[in-house]
Amino acid sequence: MIAGENFGCGASREHAPWALLDQGITCVIAPSFADIFNNNCGKNGILTIALPIEICEALAAQAGGSNSVFEIDLETITVTTPDGVEHSFEFDEGRREKLLKGLDDIALTLQSDGDISAFEAQRKLATPWLETAS
Repeated sequence: MIAGENFGCGASREHAPWALLDQGITCVIAPSFADIFNNNCGKNGILTIALPIEICEALAAQAGGSNSVFEIDLETITVTTPDGVEHSFEFDEGRREKLLKGLDDIALTLQSDGDISAFEAQRKLATPWLETAS
């Protein structure tokens, strides 16, 4: 989807990204995004790409054509237009890695399961009074 400035303004709940996903939209390109909407998109696996308004307008003009397939490459952090023009964009590295590896916040946390278990075992020894009686 190609959108205008401050896209997602007023969408402070996850229902907005869910609605996009329900429509098959997994990427939104716009000049800017509302912060809460942008964060909710990230938590739901939607790629949000901020590009200058002039580029967004040019992309929107191309999107109506019969061959309007755009390529988004998260590894090289580029958008390529149907006519082969490549645009680079900035993207948060942590969010990029999560998307590339297919991780959500829970899966990311579970990558540290061994460290978490070791911490919990040590905590139980150091503060046994915090354990509940069974």
